[in-house]
Amino acid sequence: MVAKVTIAPQGPDFSELVQGYWRLADWGMTPQERLTFIKQHLELGITTVDHADIYGNYECEVLFGEALALEPSLREQMQIVTKCDIQLCSDKHPERKINHYDTSSAHIYQSVNNSLERLGVSEIDVLLIHRLDVLLDADEVAEAFAELHKVGKVKHFGVSNFTPSQFSLLQSRLGKPLVTNQVEINPLNFNVADDGTLDQLQMLRTRPMAWSCLGGGEIFKGQSEQAVRVRNVLEELREEIGAESIDQVIYAWVRRLPSKPLAIVGSGKIERVQSAVAALDLELTREQWYRVWVASKGHGVP
Repeated sequence: MVAKVTIAPQGPDFSELVQGYWRLADWGMTPQERLTFIKQHLELGITTVDHADIYGNYECEVLFGEALALEPSLREQMQIVTKCDIQLCSDKHPERKINHYDTSSAHIYQSVNNSLERLGVSEIDVLLIHRLDVLLDADEVAEAFAELHKVGKVKHFGVSNFTPSQFSLLQSRLGKPLVTNQVEINPLNFNVADDGTLDQLQMLRTRPMAWSCLGGGEIFKGQSEQAVRVRNVLEELREEIGAESIDQVIYAWVRRLPSKPLAIVGSGKIERVQSAVAALDLELTREQWYRVWVASKGHGVP
């Protein structure tokens, strides 16, 4: 059973693993199959779900909402995270000429209202700014956040893919602290361990959410020198720690970071989700963790 943890000093409580729904539109599930999947991961203790307005060309929230409508009481058991600010070119928005970002208060309000309608819920547990908008006006975003919290549409706020300085800028204007920074962490890309992002979150006792933990499949199939090196070491470690798959070793590697990331699981196959849950019992020594670091960097520690 996956435990609940408090992700920031002021809350909220999330499950230690998060179910990601960015590929929901590709899973080919009926509404009933989606509902069954939701119930299965809730039974495992994975109660936090991760969305964004743009996922699946603006369809994933709709598909999730359709399933939840079949058994609305399940909403009481889950924490819903969603994101906004990417303006995606698509057939739904033919007026857009390029993909761009928008953190204007008008767009944030509209995006939240759209997400609430698509998901079929009255409140979002955590709203994240998806990507740093160079035109972000911290005062304007802070006002939007305060209003959304005041009217009961969003409980908590956070960011995704922000640098430490960007995080600090927005935080400096907020009365309610940011509760997470959702960032990419995997054995092929852990720049956030070098650029101060994870240091800042550890200082604030705020846990990151880790996306693309499995490297989008590159770790398993990639033929670059880096991918091959990492895959070989992960296989060695799989045997050493008694893991069933290198997926489990990767989750253990991500979770070994002292900022205590919450890994997002992106699979729609319950067997893969169960495997991720089993990985919570696995631990790597410091030396084992650094063997992956060396394989990824292609050189020893300085």
